[in-house]
Amino acid sequence: MTAAAQIHHWQTLTVRDADLMMTWLTALGFVEHATYRDEHDPTTVVHAEWVWPGGAGLMFGSEREDSVGAPGVGAAACYLVTDDPDALFEAAVTAGATVVQEMLDQDYGGRGGTVRDPEGNGWSFGSYQPQ
Repeated sequence: MTAAAQIHHWQTLTVRDADLMMTWLTALGFVEHATYRDEHDPTTVVHAEWVWPGGAGLMFGSEREDSVGAPGVGAAACYLVTDDPDALFEAAVTAGATVVQEMLDQDYGGRGGTVRDPEGNGWSFGSYQPQ
């Protein structure tokens, strides 16, 4: 890989209730880039792409037999870097997340906390940026 190569990270999730997940992601500040639904069942999301203003992306789809995303609902974990992790943590909890670890100052630097989204995935919000 050359020094000029760019790498973009996109987390993948499999969800039971895509509309609930989209509402939850909107509450966190994610923005819909594209959402493709099954033409025979509009409640099923075949593929969705949502972007985080900080520069990352998330792809997800409804749980179905031909799913190729993360193995199983609630099996993923995500870390979002933000200048105000406390506000993002509070927005996640207000939107229906359950607290796994309250916000605290970390020994390795930064501040962070962890929740589970309505589908059971782990989400950590922090100010620490891995170098």
